[in-house]
Amino acid sequence: MEVEGTEYVIARVENWGKMEGLKNRYLLFINTKNGQTNQVDFPNEGYFQGVEQVKIDSLKINCLLVSAQTVDLDGKKGIGWNDPRQIIILSTDGQQKIQLTDSKLFVSTWVINKTTGTIIITGHYDTNNNGKHDKTDKNEIGIYDLKTLRLITKI
Repeated sequence: MEVEGTEYVIARVENWGKMEGLKNRYLLFINTKNGQTNQVDFPNEGYFQGVEQVKIDSLKINCLLVSAQTVDLDGKKGIGWNDPRQIIILSTDGQQKIQLTDSKLFVSTWVINKTTGTIIITGHYDTNNNGKHDKTDKNEIGIYDLKTLRLITKI
């Protein structure tokens, strides 16, 4: 994918071996002017569902939002579909990688407000550790500043 407003494109790379399965998984940032690359690694057993660019020129915000499962919360044979999804922010050149949400928060949805430069993320904490989203779990809405990459408030 092209990183709009920069000289970078991003390739998703998965290296597989015959016997051991997936060897590694990463995003490769390629500078199209000089061919230099920068690799952003993700856990082999993890999943990243999507990469979305957030570009708000008026607020000087240009970053990449990655929705990924990178934590083996339940400790059962690696990262699986029942583990939480996190929101990770990458710089447009791949040099910076910041996990925005808490590792134990199961992210459900998010929306970006381009007027304020914030991302609003909904999710829940599995407080009873039963692996299901039910009425005993703690729901949360977090508002994060995309300029500072800090939590503004929780609702």
